[in-house]
Amino acid sequence: MGHTGTMDSAGEGPVRDGETVAREALRALGLAHRITRHGRVHSVVEAAARRGVEPRDIVKTLVVRRSEDDYLFVLVPGDREISWPKLRSHLGVNRISMPSADLARVVTGYERGTITPFGALRSLPVIADATIPGRTISMGAGAHGVAATLDADAMIAALGATVADVSEPL
Repeated sequence: MGHTGTMDSAGEGPVRDGETVAREALRALGLAHRITRHGRVHSVVEAAARRGVEPRDIVKTLVVRRSEDDYLFVLVPGDREISWPKLRSHLGVNRISMPSADLARVVTGYERGTITPFGALRSLPVIADATIPGRTISMGAGAHGVAATLDADAMIAALGATVADVSEPL
């Protein structure tokens, strides 16, 4: 499902069509959404302008490594960043880190800048920042410059996400 039949640049296996995989996952979860395609951007502010939303309405999907082979997704609005002390406290751990771009791709199937919980290779726990519920958001949809606009509460429920205060303003 979602494979093109060509090999990736490292010759390690079939290339996934991330946009198709993400769209299929959104549909399978029963999430009403609208896809926007705007091409590559270089900042959250530029992405927001092209999507016609505010930076706070863009939700970034970050992969965090809790321990050896233990990862999770953290969803943070575009005008905020992870608060590492808050996230460590929430998870009850002393150390967490961001995996390398290559390792994040191995875990999720998506390259950095396209990572989304929709259709990831592994079903990872999801933490949604406490500022996300109650509104319409725009999230990456598996390819550069492709986004899904959807209801945050429906997304949180469909992903079984935990809502927690894990961010701080940029």
